[in-house]
Amino acid sequence: MTTATRDLAGLTARLAELAPGLRVETGPGATGPYAYDASNYRVPPRAVAFPRTADDVVAVLRACREAGVPVTARGGGTSMAGNAVGPGVVLDFSRYMNRILDIDAQARTARVEAGVVLDALRSATALHGLDFGPDPSSHSRCTLGGMIGNDACGNRSVRDGRTSGHVVALEIVTADGVRAVADHAGLHALDPADAGAVARLEADLKRLVGEHLALIRTELGRIPRQVSGYQLQHLLPENGFDLARALVGTEGTCAVVTAATVRLVATAQASTLLTLGYGDVVEAAEDVPQILRFAPSAVEGMDEAIVATMRARRGPDSVTGLPEGRAWLYVELEGDDRATVNARAEELLDALKVLGRLTGGRVVESPAERRSLWRVREDGAGLAARLVDGGESWPGWEDAAVAPADLAAYLRGFRKLLAAHELTGVLYGHFGAGCVHVRIDFDMATDAGRTVMRRFLSEAAALVVEHGGTLSGEHGDGRARSELLTVMYSHRMIAAFAAFKKTFDPEGLLNPGVIIDPAPLDTDLALRELPLVETTFGFPHDEDGFAGAVRRCVGVGRCRSDSGGVMCPSYRATGEENDSTRGRARMLQEMVRGEAVTDGWRSTEVRDALDLCLSCKACSSDCPVGVDMATYKAEFLHQHYKGRLRPRSHYSLGWLPKTSALAGYAARPINLLLRGPFGKLLARLGGVTTKRRIPAFASRRALRKTLRAAKTTEPAKAVLFVDSFTRAFRPQVAGAASRVLADAGIPCTPRDGLCCGLTWVSTGQLSVARRIMARTVAALDDGDDRPVIVAEPSCAAALKRDVPELLGTEAARRVADRVHTFTGALTDLADQGWTPPPLPGNVVLQTHCHEYATFKGRRPADLLRRLGVRKVDEAEGCCGLAGNFGFEAQHYDTSMAVADLALGPRLDQLDGRPVIADGFSCATQIDHLAGDRDVRALHLAELLDPAADQPGETT
Repeated sequence: MTTATRDLAGLTARLAELAPGLRVETGPGATGPYAYDASNYRVPPRAVAFPRTADDVVAVLRACREAGVPVTARGGGTSMAGNAVGPGVVLDFSRYMNRILDIDAQARTARVEAGVVLDALRSATALHGLDFGPDPSSHSRCTLGGMIGNDACGNRSVRDGRTSGHVVALEIVTADGVRAVADHAGLHALDPADAGAVARLEADLKRLVGEHLALIRTELGRIPRQVSGYQLQHLLPENGFDLARALVGTEGTCAVVTAATVRLVATAQASTLLTLGYGDVVEAAEDVPQILRFAPSAVEGMDEAIVATMRARRGPDSVTGLPEGRAWLYVELEGDDRATVNARAEELLDALKVLGRLTGGRVVESPAERRSLWRVREDGAGLAARLVDGGESWPGWEDAAVAPADLAAYLRGFRKLLAAHELTGVLYGHFGAGCVHVRIDFDMATDAGRTVMRRFLSEAAALVVEHGGTLSGEHGDGRARSELLTVMYSHRMIAAFAAFKKTFDPEGLLNPGVIIDPAPLDTDLALRELPLVETTFGFPHDEDGFAGAVRRCVGVGRCRSDSGGVMCPSYRATGEENDSTRGRARMLQEMVRGEAVTDGWRSTEVRDALDLCLSCKACSSDCPVGVDMATYKAEFLHQHYKGRLRPRSHYSLGWLPKTSALAGYAARPINLLLRGPFGKLLARLGGVTTKRRIPAFASRRALRKTLRAAKTTEPAKAVLFVDSFTRAFRPQVAGAASRVLADAGIPCTPRDGLCCGLTWVSTGQLSVARRIMARTVAALDDGDDRPVIVAEPSCAAALKRDVPELLGTEAARRVADRVHTFTGALTDLADQGWTPPPLPGNVVLQTHCHEYATFKGRRPADLLRRLGVRKVDEAEGCCGLAGNFGFEAQHYDTSMAVADLALGPRLDQLDGRPVIADGFSCATQIDHLAGDRDVRALHLAELLDPAADQPGETT
């Protein structure tokens, strides 16, 4: 046992003594994801603790002080400056200390624990017509504790300013484990026994401020976004010694915040959004002073690279409502009524037209368009990280701010500086507050590249200071900029900052290396040169293959959202970082790196991290950088089990297309056998849960019969690919699809006996998958260029994406280009004059995750509305079954927890409405959830079948 191991064992034992029941995790499988945040840095912690109460935090701080171990507080882990990683114990507040303790609507305040996600607070306060003003783009996963740590602002900072302006009181634990409350009148002990220590601390702080009055008054608080350093101006006598505001923005270096009382604002009665187009971001910045005269609530800017990447990743319809231009401003105006707001918007447009810089401008009326546009801006950090041309960009200088009137001049100088260093930056940010976010194509993997980065950052710091600005406008200094504070502040001010920290934390254990005594900014960089990893998948969109693919994750954490999109179902079910797309990607990065995880593809830690991934592929669409965890998992499983015995379910479920084809020759006796005790025994032997009923196999005769009945005399315009699931379990869907397509002017010829290889991909049997796929491609790539229509969305997605990426041949790409889902075929290929049979006015829809992720802009919900269904109640999220996942015995509970997030509640409130689910796994999950209720999920083809007497009565 090494000394480090003994020390860690001693620390965990002491923690168990001081805080029985405190969850503490050690080892690379648990701590690996916590070595990263959304910055450029990697700092592996010794342990991660998950406090449930402030007393747990006290115990951690006391034990760590005894052992001399640093402590870093962490919320959502979305810091871009490296403020949320540390070498000792990381306190994850987001897991358990995430309760809203009180909302006082009359006083317009809320008391929350540090781990409360901003969107959770906003949802709760919205019931009272109130909101929390600061709204960072990460609002769906950032925590109030993190916002307090950074002094975060957000998109509407023109109106609402910084978090510090909304904090009433902070409940803190000091480095020596003393609990206190900091408010506008100073510091107060929560335990009378600590009153003397707290009084001495407060007296020392007042003495420090008294010794530096002139310095604080002249160097701090000069511009609205001056977040760099410590905000000691709030302790000046004229500001009432407001210690709560002074502690905001200290990045966990002075005390650990466990809870906060925050001030709320009234929700606007009416608002409107203008989109303004410009030739470039400098011209956009020139107009900001004029725009600010109209008292907007938000003025946000971005350049064309972000928009192009969004359209490439999520389809051309993902960004609508932008006027012509190469850079854009979003301007939001608010007021008491829509008429007044719209009149101001038109007046502003007229005023900007006179200035002559606009290339176009419009008021965005549609709520859907507004949501789409804000989504582009909010995903800016991720979209800019991996652009449509494959280029990578990084933070490091992503948060500088100047006075808005100086923004254009600063940007001109900044672009010259980029050009001088032969760097490219993607610009976006809070232009109305003078704060510019930029991601730059630094080369941090080589010594030469790091030298260029260091030189650039030093010169950028001098440039922003020359323009009267600040190194950080809301992200904090962290590891990225703390070294540069000497460029911005005098040596006396730096000394005052150090004295402030030492007063709170004399031993320097709280988030060391940040703000005070910083490490060089190029220390602990995560990126480095790595050897190429040989894989079966080609990863054609990533220059460094698998290593480049997993490096897509830059930690922005959208996968930790509880709502919006589909990603990440397992995180939404468990709430664990390691079960998020980000957590898994970080573990794969650790594997490729080979330091903490040393056994490569054989790693059990990585295997366990990937275990609850449902392979839903939602991350490939919802993740701003396009992480595709389903593909990474398939590759890992292939390599991990190469030459070894696999889990039983890989054989029983992975080979289902073969076994189901055989079962079709004796379907009736096999189904009878499976319904009895032998079926449960067989399930156990195959690693399959006995809590589900095994779907009944269809006979070969049933398929032949249904296809004969659907036969048309019209010349075939397309190929109907009869996939393995449709053939084996619901052949009636093939018949209905054939009839609907013929009715829509797309008569098809059915093609049976082929397979997409999906089940072998999802279980990581890629060598078999390639053989299956190669046979299918050879059969389909026979000179026929007709569309290939696939009723089963998961099989369509496999043919569209997995086949070309796994085979890498021109033939595979030609076949993929021809593939359409059933929805896509009716959207793109149907006769213009086609009208379906009468449809119900209200349906429940479960969209298959693979269809959602792969076939952008071809959504069943949109088609249903276009065909006349008035209300489509879509269960937004994964059904939870996800192919083999929910049938595997060890995954049943997670599968049901995922189902309960969206699908289950829809079925509980069905009220006779039809349920539409094109995916076989979705339909199977619905059947399982329905139990004894008379509910059967319909394929869209069954709903539209012209031969049915009523919707869904397909024969």
